[in-house]
Amino acid sequence: MIVGLRGTIIRLEPMYAEIDVGGVIYGMQMSLNATSMLQTKIDSQPDAPVKIICAQIIREDAHLLFGFCEEIEKQTFERLIKISGVGPKVAIAILSTYTPTHFAKIIADKDIEALKKVPGIGAKGAAKIMVDIAGFFAQLLQSQEESIAPSNNLKYEASLALQSLGFKRNEIQKVLEHIEALSVSEIVKEALKRLA
Repeated sequence: MIVGLRGTIIRLEPMYAEIDVGGVIYGMQMSLNATSMLQTKIDSQPDAPVKIICAQIIREDAHLLFGFCEEIEKQTFERLIKISGVGPKVAIAILSTYTPTHFAKIIADKDIEALKKVPGIGAKGAAKIMVDIAGFFAQLLQSQEESIAPSNNLKYEASLALQSLGFKRNEIQKVLEHIEALSVSEIVKEALKRLA
């Protein structure tokens, strides 16, 4: 079972990457969010090796490899494919449309319309996902809120927005500690200045 790879990215497309690990090249499907994070890493350090977390699915007719930049994305993917009727393709489509944190908020808010925006998910499928995954995301959301003072919803929402732009949660938290603004948009603007 391949659970992770460290090597050099030799090909990167919007939802696919190839990584050279000691002369063996692995191809894997990834979400748009994950490939954008990889692209950012490559742009800042072109020759540095990257580490990719993997989920491997072995079937009679195929060996499939899925890559992730963050453990939370892998956990979300693995939880999604346990739902009847949700295969890897739909799970990757969800993770390409929303970051795990944003998706967790959609589930918590029971926002079926937002879930229906994912290619390949209709009203019936969205409702099934909402019901099947609710408990998993309740735990995720709780841990996210605890890490960013639960009383401060503005900073929490700003953090979600910044994570959807590809910033890391620990970087965001450090910056948000020093920002006192009265709206989410003001917090995000100020945070973007500091993160840049």
